[in-house]
Amino acid sequence: MKMNRTTQISFGLIALFLILMAALHLGTFLLTFLFGYLVLRLCAYNRSKAVSVAAYAVAVVVILGGLIYFASLAYRTLPKIADTAIPAMVGFAEKNGIDLPFTDYASLKSTALAEAQEGIAIVGRYAGLASIQSVLALAGLVVALGVFLNPLWAVEQAPQPTNAYEAVTRELSERFRTLYDCFARVMGAQIVISAINTALSALFLAVTGYPYAVLLVCLVFLCGLLPVVGNLLSNTVIVGVGFTMSPRMGVTALVFLVVIHKLEYFLNSKIVGHRIKSPMWLTLVGLVVGERLMGISGMILAPVVLYYIKVEASRYPIPKAADEHAEGLEAAEAEARSIE
Repeated sequence: MKMNRTTQISFGLIALFLILMAALHLGTFLLTFLFGYLVLRLCAYNRSKAVSVAAYAVAVVVILGGLIYFASLAYRTLPKIADTAIPAMVGFAEKNGIDLPFTDYASLKSTALAEAQEGIAIVGRYAGLASIQSVLALAGLVVALGVFLNPLWAVEQAPQPTNAYEAVTRELSERFRTLYDCFARVMGAQIVISAINTALSALFLAVTGYPYAVLLVCLVFLCGLLPVVGNLLSNTVIVGVGFTMSPRMGVTALVFLVVIHKLEYFLNSKIVGHRIKSPMWLTLVGLVVGERLMGISGMILAPVVLYYIKVEASRYPIPKAADEHAEGLEAAEAEARSIE
């Protein structure tokens, strides 16, 4: 397949779009747009857009309500867990000769904020960032609904492109369709892995009688949506809560989570690796770059963008050397005939 000029322009525009998303820190907007469109596609019912929109609205309200509940529960509970878990972990570390960078909750907060500049109103800054991200998330959900209701780039569109604008926008539609397909494929695999991990973790928490089980189960699922590093975050909290029960329970939780981590690594290779066929080191590089550019949303989008680049580039294979040689001979022969 050869790339014509219109296709080249569309690739340039989609590259510019992704660069602007990163430069302007609009990862939340892009992520919620793709996720919202995914929910809309799942809610599609017998081609009735009214029913689909109603189901989408219900799904968005339920998801947002769940996230608000989880955030409120985490805000109230996590400091209590830290106040109890950190002294227990420090005591266990001292007994076994392990050095930790903190000794209590206050020193942990100081360690976490060591790189923050003095004099910055952290609460106000985070509140402002949260407000901006909330607006971007809402905008992404609204744009997803608009694209679902009317995906055309113009009010009227001819069956065949009659000008450059229509030709380029058709190619752009194909680029965005491929980007969405990549997102659905990667995110679908990540949700499956997170659901399996959450189910096994929930079973362990129920059998061992863990406190704060609801919070921990929600944390495991949400963190599981972050490739590779997500489970490290949730596992740290689970082990910490285990130490509030007893050092033995903390170690037991650590051993169990190591086994789960090995299982998840296998699932990643079988599910995500089978779907996107991307090496782990490349995914890790993408996660680091995505986090630096767009934060958590960039980490979620990194495997999607990597897979998208691979899919698009794979559509235009490089001709084999033999084919190139044959084409060169044919051109030379044609030129010789024209001279004669």
